[in-house]
Amino acid sequence: MHTLILGGLAILSYLSATALIVKDLFDSQAQRKNGIRLAWLAGGLHTAYILTTLQAQGLSFSFFNAAVLVALCIVVLLLLAALDKPVEKLGIGIFPLAALLLALDMTFPEKNLPLRDQDWPIAVHILSSMIAFSLLNIAALQAILLAVQDQQLRRHQPRRLMLALPPLQAMEALLFQMIGAGVLFLTGSLVSGFLFIEDLFAQHLVHKTVLSIMAWLIFSGLLLGRLRYGWRGRTASQWTLIGFVLLLFAYFGSKLVLELILKKT
Repeated sequence: MHTLILGGLAILSYLSATALIVKDLFDSQAQRKNGIRLAWLAGGLHTAYILTTLQAQGLSFSFFNAAVLVALCIVVLLLLAALDKPVEKLGIGIFPLAALLLALDMTFPEKNLPLRDQDWPIAVHILSSMIAFSLLNIAALQAILLAVQDQQLRRHQPRRLMLALPPLQAMEALLFQMIGAGVLFLTGSLVSGFLFIEDLFAQHLVHKTVLSIMAWLIFSGLLLGRLRYGWRGRTASQWTLIGFVLLLFAYFGSKLVLELILKKT
């Protein structure tokens, strides 16, 4: 019961925070920090929901459980970034997604798939993987906004949301900062996987490994292209989204097919 209450309050707070951020776009007199403050409350409730679930069921990485935990990582990283960077508008996409995943986790309880007897190297691998995915998820949303912003500026028809965003150059700088941090943690994830997982190319892991390496190559190449050739704009957005889609399939593709479609553990 406590879990349902915490989850419900977190969902309500996320949706309210989204509504306040949207209101900021149309009301120049709005208190622009109220949406972020409410999002911090939602993140706290989200954390309490997960901790309560862990206390009742133990650490679990079934599909929705993992998605809810990753959503919390994304929210927290966005809120931390918003302390000194103008990225709060990304909450319009992230906060409703977190609310949706919480609602799905509460509505469709899954068979518990606890991780037992895991030592610290595996914990490092899992944590670095989740942080990498979360950072690159924010980068993907940033890339979408950057592409739309660039298109509207080219057509000389910027809409209200685009006008509320930072200038194009600032958006690009933020994008590459997120990618750089994401690549750092993705590198840690791959290295720890090769060091601590006995057979990273086993049948049930090979697609994750290959797709993760491909994503790493794309993001690393994008950073190199930025430094050497000044890649920006459409090129940066397209390759960011391609890399993130590969990472999305690597992290969640098999879990979706096995746990929700084929009903296997």
